[in-house]
Parts: sequence; C-alpha cells; structure tokens
Amino acid sequence: MKRKKKSIDYGKWGYIFILPFFVTYLIFSLIPLIDTVRYSFFEYYRSGIKVVGPNFIGLANYASLLGSDMFKYGKNTLILWVIGFIPQIVIALVLAAWFTDVRLKIRGQQFFKVVIYLPNLIMASAFALLFFTMFSTNGPVNSILMSIGLISSPIDFLGSVWGTRSLIGLMNFLMWFGNTTIMLMAAIMGISIDVFEASDLDGCNSIQRFFYITLPLIRPILAYTLITSIIGGLQMFDVPQILTNGQGNPDRTSMTLIMFLNSHLKSKNYGMAGALSVYLFIISAILCFFVYKMTIDDDPDGSKKAAKKKAKRERRNSR
Repeated sequence: MKRKKKSIDYGKWGYIFILPFFVTYLIFSLIPLIDTVRYSFFEYYRSGIKVVGPNFIGLANYASLLGSDMFKYGKNTLILWVIGFIPQIVIALVLAAWFTDVRLKIRGQQFFKVVIYLPNLIMASAFALLFFTMFSTNGPVNSILMSIGLISSPIDFLGSVWGTRSLIGLMNFLMWFGNTTIMLMAAIMGISIDVFEASDLDGCNSIQRFFYITLPLIRPILAYTLITSIIGGLQMFDVPQILTNGQGNPDRTSMTLIMFLNSHLKSKNYGMAGALSVYLFIISAILCFFVYKMTIDDDPDGSKKAAKKKAKRERRNSR
C-alpha cells in the first residue's frame, strides 16, 4: 500500500508570517486612530493641575476649530508645501530623464545618484539647525555677503515672512528631491526600450519623447509621488518647528497645521487635538482622491473615448 504524501499548506504559513504586521498595526495604528476619533467628541484637557473630563460634548470641538485660526494655518501649510514641491518635482523629472537617457552616455551616474540622495539621509532637525545658524544675522551667509560688498548691513532672513518661508521650502526641497529623482528614474527605466527606439525611428526629438511618451507612461508613479508629497506636506512639522522655535514667526506666518495640533497636545487638550486630527485625515483623503482621479488613466488604449465619440455621432445622425 502506497503511503500518501503530506502536502504543505503554504497559504497557512503565509498568514503566520504576516501576523506580526497585523498585530503591530492593530496596537500602534488602528487602536490609536479609533481613540483619536473617540476623544474628538469629548471635552478632555488639563487646566493647571486639574484634569477636566472626559465629558461628551458632541461636535463642539469641531465647531470651535472652525472659528479658530485653523484656516490661516492651513493656508501657511499649503504655501510652504508649494514652495518646496514645485522645484522638487520639476528638477527631479529633469534629472531622471537626463540620467536615464542612454543616448547621453553620462559617466559617473552612480556617484551622482549617491550625492543627490545624501540630503535625504540627514535628519530634518539637523538640517533646520544648520540653516538657522547659516542664515542668522551673525551667520556665515551674511558675513560672506558683507565681505564681498553685496550688502552693507546683515539681512534678517528669519525676520521676514518670505525669507522664513523660502528657507523652509528650500530645506524641504533639498531633503526630498533626491528620493523623488530615484523613484522617477526607476519608473522611466521600467519603460520598454522598444518604445523609445520606435519614437526615434518616427523622428521624435527629446522634448516630444519626454512629453508624449515618458510622462504618460510614468503617470502612476507621478500620482504616487504627488499623493505622498501632499500627505507629507500636511504633516510638515519638524523643519518650521525648529527653525522658528515653535512660534511660527514672524507673526505666525510659518505656523503649520501640525504645529497647531502640537500646541493642543502640549496643553493636554486631547479633545481639540483629536478633532483637528480628524479634519486633517478628511482633507488628506479628499486631496488624494482628486489627485488619483486626475492622474490615473482609466482609458489607456482610448477605446472608451472612441466609443463615446461614436455614440455621440450616431445620436446626431439619428436626429
């Protein structure tokens, strides 16, 4: 009698191996998220040594935030994100297209990739302290400009609205453009070389090839980059916090939404902080949905568009 061979249930082992991830996610992400939403409906804060609450107050925290400076800080966050993101995506696209163009035969590509990515490895706090020292009134930047005669007195970079905003945007750009460049390079290298060879045979120049072939084919990665950048922009905290010493100076024009949230956490106002977190979650979800719909092509071969045109033409002829 032949003995039956034991079969190995690989699916069971797969679930066992991913179980630690789900346990970690449950403890450190899902439960805190549910608690945050729950606290947003309660009055729960500390006044001196006295703890008030938790007392259920419904949507009062949400209503209070609508009457606060939340929209002003949201505008600040948007401005700081735009200042950093626009040069980041433009330069990353140019560098990615440049490094992946086989016709250019650029030497030392690995060296340049490492140099581009290096700022991403530096802690944001160290970056902010470095820029704070460099651009202070007694810093090396002012000293150099005065020594070569370009200015007669020190420039207070951190005392002006656009000076502070520009420095924050510059730091965010320097820290993240390398990561974006590497991602876009990987996306371009994933395009079949036959497509580029066919475009060369058809007489496409570099600009036409970039706008009509490269950009449409890397659209999913561009969508991912934009979505992660939006989420990162809404979570902007460490650079403006350290550069402005948590005050958002001058005149709170560099105060971001997360800095505003941190001020509530610092005062132990958990109810208000929870409501602001829910607002941020909703804003992130809405923005990401619109970006996804705008950048994802659900008709890659043009069949749906052609069918709509045909139906429209038939309706006209039937009248």
